[in-house]
Amino acid sequence: MEKVRLGNTGMVVNKNGLGCLPIQRVNMEEAIRIFRRAYDAGITFYDTARAYTDSEEKLGNAFSPSMRQKIFIATKSMARDPDGLKKDLETSLRLLKTDHVDLFQFHFSPECYRPGDEFGIYECALKAKEEGKILHLGITTHKLSVAREAIDSGLYETLQYPFSYLSTPEEEALTRDTEEKGLGFIAMKALAGGLISNARAAYAYMRKFPNVLPIWGIQKMEELEQFLELGENPPDLEEEAVLSRIRADREMLGGEFCRGCGYCMPCPAGIQIPTLARMELFIKRARVEDYITPYWREEMKKVENCLHCGQCHRHCPYELDASKLLEKNARFFWKYLKENNL
Repeated sequence: MEKVRLGNTGMVVNKNGLGCLPIQRVNMEEAIRIFRRAYDAGITFYDTARAYTDSEEKLGNAFSPSMRQKIFIATKSMARDPDGLKKDLETSLRLLKTDHVDLFQFHFSPECYRPGDEFGIYECALKAKEEGKILHLGITTHKLSVAREAIDSGLYETLQYPFSYLSTPEEEALTRDTEEKGLGFIAMKALAGGLISNARAAYAYMRKFPNVLPIWGIQKMEELEQFLELGENPPDLEEEAVLSRIRADREMLGGEFCRGCGYCMPCPAGIQIPTLARMELFIKRARVEDYITPYWREEMKKVENCLHCGQCHRHCPYELDASKLLEKNARFFWKYLKENNL
C-alpha cells in the first residue's frame, strides 16, 4: 500500500486516511466493526473532532491499548478561548480512551491563530503539547487566505483543507507550498461533499500528490471496502476513463457550488441549505426518486420564506451567496417536476 509522510511530524501513514464525521450516522456496534476492519486492513490514520457528536466515543471503544499504539488519532476543537480548548481536549482524551492525541487541530479556523493574539488558544495548545497530551499541532480551514497564512507562519505542523479534483490551481499550489515548508497536507472533502461520485477518479487524482493524505468519510462497510480495494490496486490518473470523468465533472461542477459543509446552518427560516442549494446537482447526478419525494417538495417550498438576512453568506467559508443558489435550485426543481409531469 502507498504511504504518505505528513511533513516533518514523523508520521508515515497509509495513503487512505479515515474521516470519522459520517460515523456519527451509524450505531456503536457498526462503527466498531468498520473501524476494526479498517485497522485490520492497515489504515493507520483516523481523523475525528469534538464537534462530531459521538464519533470520538466510537473511535475510543473500537481499539484496545495495544491497537492504539499502532495508529495515529487526530482530533479537533472549535474552541476560541483557553478554557474551552482545555475542556474539549480533556473530553476528547477521555472519550478516545487515550492519554494523548497524535495530532490536535484548531477546527474550522476563521484566522491563523498565533502566540500573543487575542484568543490565547495557541499558547494553551503549546502547554498541552509540553504536557504530552498533544504530540503535533495543526490547523483546519476552508479559507484559502488562512491556509496560506498558516503555511507561511511556521507555527503549524499540518494543514487540513478541502481538496479534490474540483480544486482550483491556487488550491493545488497549497500542496507544493506545504511540502516545501515541511507541513503535512490533509485533504478533507476529497469527494467534494458527495458531489464527486466516482471514487476511482478521486483516488487517482490524489495519487498525483504524494504528500497529500486524503481522509475518506466512511459510514458503510461497502464504502470502506471500495477504498481498500483502490489502495491495493491503485488506479492510474492517465486512464482514459478516469480522465474523462474528471473532465466531465470539472465542466459541470466548476465554479460556484455548495460543498455541503453545513457551516451556514442553522437557518433562521428552517431551510435545509446544504441539500436544497445542491438540488439540481443531486437530481442530475444521483437517484432522482430520492429527491422528488413529498418530503423534499415540502422542504423546497421553504425557500420562498428566505429572510435574505445574509447569515448564510457570512458563515459560508467559500463566501457563496446561498440565497441566490437556493433560488436557482428551486427554479430548476419546480421546472423539472413540471416538465416531467411529476
